[in-house]
Amino acid sequence: MPALRAEYIPILGAFAKLFSKRIWAHARILLIGAIVSPAERTVTAALRVMGLSGEKHFQNYHRVLNRAVWSSLEASHLLLGLLVSAFAMSGPIILGLDDTIERRRGAKIKAKGIYRDPFLLCVPSCPLW
Repeated sequence: MPALRAEYIPILGAFAKLFSKRIWAHARILLIGAIVSPAERTVTAALRVMGLSGEKHFQNYHRVLNRAVWSSLEASHLLLGLLVSAFAMSGPIILGLDDTIERRRGAKIKAKGIYRDPFLLCVPSCPLW
């Protein structure tokens, strides 16, 4: 099983508060597996790279993503805070956002006219959390 360098462990530990103790054991394996996986970032690839390809109860790892109670919004909020504190200690933060969706035409395509153009957002650097 691949191991992460020691300095990454506290960073991953910050996400533990989002999960129950039982779920965190599975989520941590998936997170590390997704980081060290050389190819796809799927549950199967994460388990394979972590040496758990023969796991009998692999469905428990899938349940972390589709049944376990945790907030992806809180996880993204936490990740953004970690990224800002690591890479943007001072100065402005410039984010390029693109919210365009597929441009398709057809009788069954709903809400064709609501798509907006991409925009650039500049946020002054400040402690977010």
